[in-house]
Amino acid sequence: MSVTQQHLLDTYRALTLGEPAPPAPGTHERRVVRERRDERRSRAGRNVLRNALSRWLRRPT
Repeated sequence: MSVTQQHLLDTYRALTLGEPAPPAPGTHERRVVRERRDERRSRAGRNVLRNALSRWLRRPT
């Protein structure tokens, strides 16, 4: 079953049960990709900070 066929089936079921229709496939893809990118960037920033602090703390006195 393709994504389109599944969406049509889900829409029909929602209509018969009086529920709101599901979002169309691909509706929130940009938001998901943007959130994932931002998460990776923030992790990278934390790693840079963590590495700098660990180097500073391990410095010989």
